[in-house]
Amino acid sequence: MTSKPDASCLPGENCPVTRAVRALDGKWKLHIVFHLLDGTKRFGELRRAIPGVTQQMLTSQLRELEASGIVVRRVYAQAPPKVEYSLTPLGAGLRAVTDALGSWGRNLPEDRRPTD
Repeated sequence: MTSKPDASCLPGENCPVTRAVRALDGKWKLHIVFHLLDGTKRFGELRRAIPGVTQQMLTSQLRELEASGIVVRRVYAQAPPKVEYSLTPLGAGLRAVTDALGSWGRNLPEDRRPTD
């Protein structure tokens, strides 16, 4: 069953698509979600799994995902501090989205543009 676009769902309004794009907007957010689909990860594990992301950007994107209710951050009281990230049930619901994007992306021509 395919959903039909709703003419009242305009960008900037409280449209479900707009809300989803706002929650996932950012160069690294879907990459983070993709890696967390395998399970809980520490910050360093995520950083190694996503080449090119800076520590500052990863921190920022994780905070935004946490604020959106997609990621949960657990801090363990120990020295040195241990912090783990995992998906909430809402975040785990993105598995179908990431699977579909991956399938769709495999059909795109190879991107020959330089990465930033």
